[in-house]
Amino acid sequence: MKSPFKWVIALLFVSATAAVPASETNLSRQAAEYTPNVSFTLKTAIGKFGMAFVGEGGAIDGVINPELHVKSGDVVQITLVDGDGAQHNIFLPDFNAHSDDITGPGASTVIVFRADQDGTFAYFCSILGHRQAGMEGKLIVGEGKPVPVMSDVADISRDPTDVPPPVGDRAAKTVHVDLDTVELRGRLADGTSYNYWTFNGKVPGPMLRVRLGDTVVLRLSNEASSRMIHSVDLHAVTGPGGGSSLLQVPPGETRSMTFKALKQGLFVYHCATPMVSNHIANGMYGMILVEPEGGLPPADWEFYVMQREIYTTGAFGQHGYQEFDVNKLLDEQPEYFVFNGAVGALTKNHPLKAEVGDSVRIYFGVGGPDFTSSFHVIGEMFDEGWLWGATASAPIRELQTVSVPPGGAFIGEFRLEVPGRYILVDHALSRVEKGLAGYLEVSGDSNPEIYRSGN
Repeated sequence: MKSPFKWVIALLFVSATAAVPASETNLSRQAAEYTPNVSFTLKTAIGKFGMAFVGEGGAIDGVINPELHVKSGDVVQITLVDGDGAQHNIFLPDFNAHSDDITGPGASTVIVFRADQDGTFAYFCSILGHRQAGMEGKLIVGEGKPVPVMSDVADISRDPTDVPPPVGDRAAKTVHVDLDTVELRGRLADGTSYNYWTFNGKVPGPMLRVRLGDTVVLRLSNEASSRMIHSVDLHAVTGPGGGSSLLQVPPGETRSMTFKALKQGLFVYHCATPMVSNHIANGMYGMILVEPEGGLPPADWEFYVMQREIYTTGAFGQHGYQEFDVNKLLDEQPEYFVFNGAVGALTKNHPLKAEVGDSVRIYFGVGGPDFTSSFHVIGEMFDEGWLWGATASAPIRELQTVSVPPGGAFIGEFRLEVPGRYILVDHALSRVEKGLAGYLEVSGDSNPEIYRSGN
C-alpha cells in the first residue's frame, strides 16, 4: 500500500560505476541528507524455489528473501545485482522507492531512501509475475510491527485437498448433503479483511461428490446471524432454478429438496438469491461432481480449485476492512482475482503438493461472477482434459491452456516427471498482479533426460 505523497526521488544506479538519478525520492535535496548509513546487497536468483532475492554479505549472506532490519530515520541503500540474467527490479511502495529494471548477469541498480516510518514493509520485484514467483521480502524499521494480523477474522480459504473420496464401483443410492450458509469476516489478504458469504464457512463451498443415478437429498440451513436470504442453484439439477426455487432460505431457517443426478460431469453450484452476482462475488459458489457408473479412473492426487473476482471499495493491497462495491461489480472492474477465496490461498496457505511420478487430477471451476479464466499450469501440459467438465465426452489429449467461463468447469490430468515449483495461473497474466496464483510443489529426484541446464 502506498504511503501519502512525500516528495519522492530515489537514487538509482544502473551499474556499479554509472549512476543515473531518478525523478523521485523521500529524501531532501542536500547531499548530507541522503548519505546512506546502512546498506544491503541483494542478488537475484532462479532455482527450484522459484525466483528470489538472495542476501550478499553480513548477517543476510545466502539468505533467501532476507528480512532487512534498520532503525527509524536510517538512510537505507539497497544494491540489487542480477544473478540470473533475467529482467528484475526492486520496489518498496511504502517509501516510493522503485529501481530501474536491470537485465543481464552482473548488471546492478541501487535505491536510496529514508526509513521514515516504523513498521514492517514489503520489498519485491514489480516485473509481471515475479513477486508471485517468490521475489518478496520484508524491511523491518525500528522494532517493526507486522502487517495487521486481524486475529478476529477467519481463514475462509478452501484447502485444495479437501476432496471427498471417489464413489467407486457401487450401485446408485440415496445420498444426504447438508449445506450451511454462513456470513463472516474473513482474511482477503495479509492485513485485509472482507465480509464473506459462504457455504459451510469456506470459499469455495464444499466439493460434493455423487454417482450418476443417485438420489440426492439436500438440506440447506441459513444461520440465524445472517442478514440475507440465501439459496443454492446446482447446475447438476434438472428442475426450475436448479433447486433455488425450492431453497430460498431466510436467516434461522432450514429447507430441503430432493433431486436425481441424471447427467454425469463436473458442475458448478452457487447462491441464486437476487442480486445473484452479489452473492457469488461474496463467495457463494462451489462444485458437485457426478461420477459415471463405475466411477472415474484413480489418480494419486485430486485437487479442488476455483477462481473468482472480488469487488472492493479499496484498491488492491489496501489494508483494513474492505466493503463490497456494487458499482465496480456492475462496471466489471474487480480489485482482486483469487483462487480458493483469498490472496495466497494456494501459495502461502495451502500450496498443492505431490511427488515425481504421481498422477494429478485438478477439478477446476470458475465462480465468477463475470470473468472467464484461461487456466494454465506453467511448466506442465494436461495429458488429458474433459472440457466443460463433460465426462460423458471423450477427453482431449495434450492441452496447454483451457478457457473456462463463469459457471463452467474443467477436469485436467497430468503425470509429474520433473521436480520443482509449478505455478497455476489464469493466462490473462495481469490478473497475477491482483492476487491470482497458486503453487504446485513437486518433490523428488531430478530428471535430466527431460529437463536440465545447458547442453
